Amino acid sequence: MINWLAANWINILVIALVAVAVFFAARSLIKDKKAGKSSCGCNCSHCAMAGKCHSQHK
Repeated sequence: MINWLAANWINILVIALVAVAVFFAARSLIKDKKAGKSSCGCNCSHCAMAGKCHSQHK
């Protein structure tokens, strides 16, 4: 087992870093969704789906 870990430590490190990045990206998207923010992060004035993405509060 130690030999396998020694031979593959770089792969394990890269996979762990990618998993952490995916976790934080998903957490950020969920947090923004709960706060009512847009997922695209840009201006919706030229977006064809702006009416479907954001509810109009009157």
